[in-house]
Amino acid sequence: MGHATFVHHRHAPPRGADTDDPPRKGAADRRRRAARREAAAHPGGVAAAVGPWADLLLGASPVRVEFWDGSSLGPQAGPGAVLVRSPDALAHILWAPGELGVARAFVTGELDFDGDPLELIAALRPAGVGLRRGLATVPAAARAVQQLGLVRRPPPPPPEEARQRGRVHSKARDAEAIGHHYDVGNDFYELVLGPSMTYSCARFADPDDTLADAQSAKHELVCRKLGLDQRRGMRLLDVGCGWGEMAMHAARHHGAEVVGITISREQSDLARARVRQAELGDRVEIRLQDYRDLKGESFDAISSIGMFEHVGHRRMAEYFATLRGLLGPQGRLLNHAISSVGGSSFGPRTFTYRYVFPDGELIDVGEVALAMEAAGFEVRDVEALREHYSRTLRHWVANLRRHWDDAVVLVGERRARVWLLYMAASVVGFDDGGLGLHQVLAVAADVDGSSGMPPTRRSWS
Repeated sequence: MGHATFVHHRHAPPRGADTDDPPRKGAADRRRRAARREAAAHPGGVAAAVGPWADLLLGASPVRVEFWDGSSLGPQAGPGAVLVRSPDALAHILWAPGELGVARAFVTGELDFDGDPLELIAALRPAGVGLRRGLATVPAAARAVQQLGLVRRPPPPPPEEARQRGRVHSKARDAEAIGHHYDVGNDFYELVLGPSMTYSCARFADPDDTLADAQSAKHELVCRKLGLDQRRGMRLLDVGCGWGEMAMHAARHHGAEVVGITISREQSDLARARVRQAELGDRVEIRLQDYRDLKGESFDAISSIGMFEHVGHRRMAEYFATLRGLLGPQGRLLNHAISSVGGSSFGPRTFTYRYVFPDGELIDVGEVALAMEAAGFEVRDVEALREHYSRTLRHWVANLRRHWDDAVVLVGERRARVWLLYMAASVVGFDDGGLGLHQVLAVAADVDGSSGMPPTRRSWS
């Protein structure tokens, strides 16, 4: 699917004093009691000591910040408050300045929201400038914690953080990254995504569409762009097939013979079970397979939906060349992916890299089109669906909040908090244009230039 930072930006924040040394021995409640005593001895409480640091991070934010001793900063009227529940929240931000420290504090529950997370993150959006300053905030942070008597070794990062090993975008490392993101439990994903189990942007053709309606409409749009509605029995490759919904839609509605591939073991297991339950096993094959291992096969069409973000810039040419080699004359490819103007990679000090999409990259749609052409494709259509992804994510956030207790039982509170923060921040990214979503349709024209494409978009619009 997709990616977003806590407060979206196009470049990674500056490097800071991140460390994973273990904390000193001692119970958390003893630390909190000691901190409260120190705060009580300081005029104005924690808010007065932290004020200069908060100004650097947040600027003139309309969001109130409330501290564990009852003191606060910011306006009483507004979209809500950020709750700093313990000194460990400040310690996380001090030792990992900027976005990563804030994310660690939120994931552990030492930092929290009082109010609608979508509204609060949107209101905090301008604070991205402060968060990117990273090391520039350290002197003010150090003075604050020293005044409060909170100087200590750094708290450990949450165990949910990814620690990638090996060569970037090697098969082994990509499999590890995919496992970190997708293999957290199919029941959890069903709770968030709904019964369609579709983890990509839906298409809301009508204001009253349900999420399931919109996901089905997106799959039908892809099928029609690929021409599957023109001839039954076409052979489709679905790269990054997820839990199999696109493959089953193409087989059920257009009689397609579909091969779906994924490198997530949990996805492939459930996708096969769903195919069997739908009695589509004669037309849909789900494989646990890397796209680089596809050889000696031929397809009429290829869909790549929400997978390209994992490919990376350095593998982009190889990716499209591999897919081009699998298509016969007049074969079509649809690449559906999140994009970013100028491109964006998630550095190791970002929330998205550490908790959501290790090694993920967003590539400018212009570069995508050029790479497809370089691989021998003719680009025929580009469609932006940015606002549709914002609406899709709002459904997912609502599902997670509505079933919060069940989500915590399934994956634990820290993992549930990762997903709440990630999806809510992504809504803001798509709303303000920092993130985009494009479908790029291309064809492998025959040697005489014939494409087999319809003269207009009417067949799929």
